[in-house]
Amino acid sequence: MVSDTAHRPGGVDTTYRRPLLTVFLAWLWLMAGANLAAPLYAVYAGEFGFSGIVLTTVFATYAVTLVATLLVGGRLADRFGRRPVILTGLVVAAVALVVFTVASATWWLYTARALQGIAVGLVSGPATAALVEIDPQRDRARPALLAGLAQAVGSGLGPLLCGALAEWAPAPLRTSYLVGLAGTAVAGVFAWALPERHRGEEPWRVQWPRVPHAIRRDFIRLGLTSGLVWASLALYLSVVPSYVAGLLSTGNLALLGANSALACFASAGTQIWTQRRGRQGRQHDRRRWQALGLCLLAAGLVLLVVSSLTQSLVTVLLGAVVTGVGHGLGFLHAQDELNAVAPAERRAEVSAAFVCCIYVLVGGSVVGVGVLEEVRSLTGAVGIVGGLLTLGAVLVAAWQDAPSWASRLR
Repeated sequence: MVSDTAHRPGGVDTTYRRPLLTVFLAWLWLMAGANLAAPLYAVYAGEFGFSGIVLTTVFATYAVTLVATLLVGGRLADRFGRRPVILTGLVVAAVALVVFTVASATWWLYTARALQGIAVGLVSGPATAALVEIDPQRDRARPALLAGLAQAVGSGLGPLLCGALAEWAPAPLRTSYLVGLAGTAVAGVFAWALPERHRGEEPWRVQWPRVPHAIRRDFIRLGLTSGLVWASLALYLSVVPSYVAGLLSTGNLALLGANSALACFASAGTQIWTQRRGRQGRQHDRRRWQALGLCLLAAGLVLLVVSSLTQSLVTVLLGAVVTGVGHGLGFLHAQDELNAVAPAERRAEVSAAFVCCIYVLVGGSVVGVGVLEEVRSLTGAVGIVGGLLTLGAVLVAAWQDAPSWASRLR
């Protein structure tokens, strides 16, 4: 995918901006649609009469089909081009929103979430690669920032929009999906005009996304970092609305949606601040910022667990903000480092494998809460999973900062 050749007066190429913005906004809106239902899961549980384990598996179905799509189609965009794969993903996302709109039983929710997983699985790899390829400043901070913002802002916009519409607009289980459908259609129209890069020569076949041997150790570290930060954020987009509703004895969907969005927007703000302050660059610097992000993530998870003891809205909101800041630092620098080390000819494939790592941990943490809730309370289940994620964050933070400690010991 390449930019056009037109220039503005003075010889500065500006034609990359529209395709760059198109990919960014299409991905952002796709993530918003994928998280629209976050404040409504407790409502669906009451409407359709299902338990906590069903609620979490409905959410986790998204992660399962997303990973499966990446495993099957990780090289689709490298072979057939970025634009057709992104367009296909947007079409599948639109169908998912239609299914949500007409849902009248639990199996409709599973179907819609499965389709959303396929849509994000199709788009995430080529969108990541396209942001790098369109931008004239290759291997710089902007593609990583745009990728992080598309996912963080989109993930926060979905529950915020849905919560407000469900609380104050008519047809609370329909209106937000119709709005999402309209936005997806607009994104598809703009994506249709995206310029296309030269397509690959190798015949496409189903295979696991491969990671070059030379970068595997770094890839595992980056995958664990991103998986942990996204698994923590996923709690705010799945079970935490029900957790907060019980904790604070409230059914206000706008408040529940805003709480989920707060962590996402804190992440987005942190990423923008970090990029403007020039906190990216050398690999060692990226690793130190990832370590700091993981430590803040651990602190935010501790606050989430402590909120069950204090029953304080302030503690809940503070935990969301600290978790979001940790997510922003950790994910931005992990994505930036991945863009720097991934070979250009296999960037979409490596990006697909990277997203696989993220959603394996996302699915595991959410389902873990559901399984534990069957034998403990929701509060206890969130506490156990939050504790495990905290331990993982601390251990990977130590791995990130290992070169610094090794240099001090020499």
